[in-house]
Amino acid sequence: MTCRKSIISCVCVAFCVFAVGATFAQSDPQFVAANQEYAAGHFKEAIDGYQAIARGGQCSANLFYNLGNAYFHTGDFGRAILNYERALALDRRHPEAQANLQIARDEARALEIAPGEVERFVQFADANQYALAAAVAFWLTIFSTAWLIFSRRRSGGAISLLIFSVLVFGFAVVSVFGLETGSKGRGLAIVTATNLEARLATADTARSVLVLPPGSEIKILNKRGDWIYAALPNDLRGWIPATDAEPVRL
Repeated sequence: MTCRKSIISCVCVAFCVFAVGATFAQSDPQFVAANQEYAAGHFKEAIDGYQAIARGGQCSANLFYNLGNAYFHTGDFGRAILNYERALALDRRHPEAQANLQIARDEARALEIAPGEVERFVQFADANQYALAAAVAFWLTIFSTAWLIFSRRRSGGAISLLIFSVLVFGFAVVSVFGLETGSKGRGLAIVTATNLEARLATADTARSVLVLPPGSEIKILNKRGDWIYAALPNDLRGWIPATDAEPVRL
């Protein structure tokens, strides 16, 4: 545990103080103050500073990465993992967030939801990239259709372009749907409570389905009052208190 905290400290002190300056203005008093608190080891004060920036709408992958590091140093692995996941939701190729997320998961023994077949097949891009591909393919389809309608004779190039663009559009739409409804989609939430028990019904006395360590993934399926019905790791389903988990996407 101490060794891993040292690894995270060495990496993120430099990254937090210098690299994030590219995202926030150097003169931002909240950001400067939060970085100073972090560098001084005042992690709770740094958390307050970073959260104030996020509440102000200045969200970025680097900000959530810093916030995750600060929570990690307080021993709050659930919220550390939550903020690493938020960083990756904004920048899926953030290498420091990826590395520290795995360290935090190992420390917390957090459970993950296995990705579905579609997710595994299309994971080389994200939903935004597939949405862009779908938009481009849609307009290519319109163009090639108009080309065929108004040209004097059938063109092999136009037919090929039409077929290609329709196939790309269909693949992109299916990919977006698969990613948005999958394990890392809009329903993804992270358990912030300690050893949370998911239950068969919306009552603290209902039978336990699964004990979820902090930082475990769930997928929100429905809400009823103060309870969330969720897909759980190990292909299970259960109810948890809404206050014990937070969605990754704000």
